[in-house]
Amino acid sequence: MKKVAMFLLLLLCATSQIASSVKDGLLPNGNFEYGPKASELEGTKVMSAKAIPNWEISGYVEYIKSGHKQGDMLLIVPEGAFAVRLGNEALIKQKIEVVKGDFYSLTFSTARTCAQEERLNVSVSPNNEKNDFGLFPIQTMYSSNGWDSYAWAFQADAHVIEISIHNPGVEEDAACGPLIDSVALKTLYNPKRTRANLLKNGNFEEGPYIFPRPTSEGVIIPPHIEDDHSPLPGWIIESLKAIKYIDSEHFSVPKGKRAIELIAGKESAVAQIVKTTIGRNYVLSFLVGDANNGCEGPMVVEAFAGKNTVKVSYNSKGKGGFKAARLAFRAESTRTRIMFYSTFYAMKSDNSGSLCGPVLDDVKLLSVRKLHHL
Repeated sequence: MKKVAMFLLLLLCATSQIASSVKDGLLPNGNFEYGPKASELEGTKVMSAKAIPNWEISGYVEYIKSGHKQGDMLLIVPEGAFAVRLGNEALIKQKIEVVKGDFYSLTFSTARTCAQEERLNVSVSPNNEKNDFGLFPIQTMYSSNGWDSYAWAFQADAHVIEISIHNPGVEEDAACGPLIDSVALKTLYNPKRTRANLLKNGNFEEGPYIFPRPTSEGVIIPPHIEDDHSPLPGWIIESLKAIKYIDSEHFSVPKGKRAIELIAGKESAVAQIVKTTIGRNYVLSFLVGDANNGCEGPMVVEAFAGKNTVKVSYNSKGKGGFKAARLAFRAESTRTRIMFYSTFYAMKSDNSGSLCGPVLDDVKLLSVRKLHHL
């Protein structure tokens, strides 16, 4: 029996070491499957600052098992069997080793559990930039299962950093607060412009970590007003609402393995500023489709290149598909803003009330000699 216990202990240590060395994927115990000892719990409340392996906590933190009942609500965990709930002024944090100067994207899953306005503050320390944190309002739910995955990006200012997720709210019910599960990290690389495409990351292949679980519903990327460093390199989320980052393993993607879904009408816009030559001719080409996620009906994507614009209609059956579109223009400035948004709001046909929209992919900008030859 002692030999079995020793083997399990060694296996756990080995697993922790492997997890610590993984650059792209879950943080050590990032899915909270290793929990507190029974002596460190009072009901669901965690009583010790270091009771959850690899994490340090403060404030009112609960350790929640999937299927836990809160009144008439059944709390379901998307991955594994456990999650944490951040109550009044609750905070979880973890120190990790990174490459100083590199850019990273943090992906985490969250769900609201109370009717109050809930939000999360995500930050990293040390940080040379003042007020560089992500504030995520989680009133709007974008997924069908009640859990949304969010992305936040930062630049590492040290070789060892501390990532914190904090609920700044104070409610009458101290236990009221969002659930957190599946915290992951991914290194971001800065794509370069090429002769084949004057836009950076036009195919959206570089972006935040997407959880591989079968029920993944993509990753929400918040607008730039909440995110100094974009988790979608090269692009600015230039709107009041977020966009969704999707992959070909869980959705229909027009080309490659990644794309974006414009999920909030005109409030969900993505943009990039590119150097252009005044008087030179350019062609902006792109693909518009649907994600095969039950987002049905007529859709319109509006594309802008400076003062030039085109509206692209797409009739979605919600089962995948796409069409090609383009916008030819003559540059009037040395810097041209390329922007896309969806004209209309749309909701999934599964009666969940979840927002959805057209998929955008394979965006290219090329300089051409004559427009009428294309």
